[in-house]
Amino acid sequence: MSMSETRWFDWLRWGMLLGVTAWSAFGAAQEPANRTQPPSPESLQESVSDSVRELREQVRELQAAVAGMRSDWRRERAETAELRRELAEVRAGTVPRSAVLRDALAKSAAANSEAGAGSLQNVLQNGTPQDQRTQDQNQDRKRGERAASLEEEYQLLSGKVDDQYQTKVESASKYRVRLSGIVLMNLVSNQGVVDSIDLPTLAYARPPGDSGGSFGATLRQSEIGLEAFGPTVAGAKTTADLQIDLAGGFPPVPNGINSGLVRLRTATMRMDWTNTSVVVGQDALFFSPNSPTSFATLAIPALTYAGNLWSWVPQIRVEHRVALGEESSLIFQGGILDPVSGEVPGTVPGAEPGTSYYRQAGPGEASRQPAYGTRIAWTRNVFGQPLRVGVGGYYTRQDYGFGRNVDGWAGMTDIELPLNHHFSLSGKFYRGRALGGLYGGIGRSVLFSGDPMLASTEVQALDSIGGWAQLKYRPANRWEFNAAFGMDNPYASDLKYFEYPQSYGDPTLARNQAGFVNMIYRPRSDLLFSAEYRHLTTYSLTDGGNSAGHLNLMMGVLF
Repeated sequence: MSMSETRWFDWLRWGMLLGVTAWSAFGAAQEPANRTQPPSPESLQESVSDSVRELREQVRELQAAVAGMRSDWRRERAETAELRRELAEVRAGTVPRSAVLRDALAKSAAANSEAGAGSLQNVLQNGTPQDQRTQDQNQDRKRGERAASLEEEYQLLSGKVDDQYQTKVESASKYRVRLSGIVLMNLVSNQGVVDSIDLPTLAYARPPGDSGGSFGATLRQSEIGLEAFGPTVAGAKTTADLQIDLAGGFPPVPNGINSGLVRLRTATMRMDWTNTSVVVGQDALFFSPNSPTSFATLAIPALTYAGNLWSWVPQIRVEHRVALGEESSLIFQGGILDPVSGEVPGTVPGAEPGTSYYRQAGPGEASRQPAYGTRIAWTRNVFGQPLRVGVGGYYTRQDYGFGRNVDGWAGMTDIELPLNHHFSLSGKFYRGRALGGLYGGIGRSVLFSGDPMLASTEVQALDSIGGWAQLKYRPANRWEFNAAFGMDNPYASDLKYFEYPQSYGDPTLARNQAGFVNMIYRPRSDLLFSAEYRHLTTYSLTDGGNSAGHLNLMMGVLF
């Protein structure tokens, strides 16, 4: 082979080698290029549009779900307001309770059904089957909880409506009226001679032929009360309260002792602001507020004529409260009262006591001015009970004709002192004169030297001093034990001022003492049982001291 042919073969061989190498490189580079080639602008725009469209659709579904939830919330809020309105109507007595229960159950069931198929479920429909099963289980659990809650709400609402239905009293006005009271049975047994066998306050000497004791039963201490809740006037809540019982005496008929006459106890109207109150009506003495605890003497407070000043008197008073902190406060009270002096109605010339149908002016009314009273009291919470200390004053003018004027007055203090969570001590002390209208001085205001209708007869105001104390023990909410003692002591110098004194009470009574112990058991809030023993000792200028014992067994139902 020649040199030229050899050279040509070398060039051909190198050319073929370069061609194969170039072709292989081109093919290897072509495959990655095909895989990483970016999409065209048209395909990219179409993909973005699909994503935006899907996102917008989800946003619209979320907005619809939120709107549905808001609608459900507004509807449930409206239904709650409607239920409250209907409950208020039931309290006012305008809608039968059965209708309210039926509507409440229907509305609650509808709310439960709508809550089970809420709008938010539409957003979650595109989830996985597992998520859907979990959601279904959660919904079932929520429905069960809602059903239990609905049953509980129904029972609660039923109980509340039943309470309102039972205590509802029809009224001629749109304002609410509440009826309350007690039916009380008293079995009494006395050892000795007393002024009243069921409400003893004084002990007398045994007259010839007397059996020396007595036994009886009565329900005349039962009470009825009405409380009315009026409108708000000048920012003050208005209320009225009326209390009556059957201890107003006895009709002159056979067995009239079992037909007690209705008697007015208290009748008050109040206007209460945040810190100030105005009270108008017949009420207890605000300057001598507390009395011993006893269900044996509901018709009159316990320890009457034995140191307990009290009366139910027409009055107008103002009260103002001042907070001294979270635990203590002051109250200021002042007002005017009917100037009672203790006479029996009908004790005017030509009339028998207790037979007058027209009210005549007594010595207090004849003075042409009211009686005045005031009190300041401090209160603080101790052992979960109020510790209260009060100081009061009273003044009245009495006119017995022919220029014979008497100034009656009293200074007093009252206390309620918790000793611990079970024991407490309470009491009252007074010093004054001419207090027969407040059951002081054993019911006498003055003594006369002779006939009160004669101008020559002298008048002597009766000074007296007295008080009472009570120890209370409450081992449990249902049990209560009380022990109390009281004494009223007119001044002996006044009793002996005239040789032969006269009075509209017994002018010879020198001192009266009374003490009792009782037990009160309340198995329920509307039922009580009580037993009490009372001992009376009355001293006289003529026959020394006389004693009597009184046992009282009670059962009462409160409503």
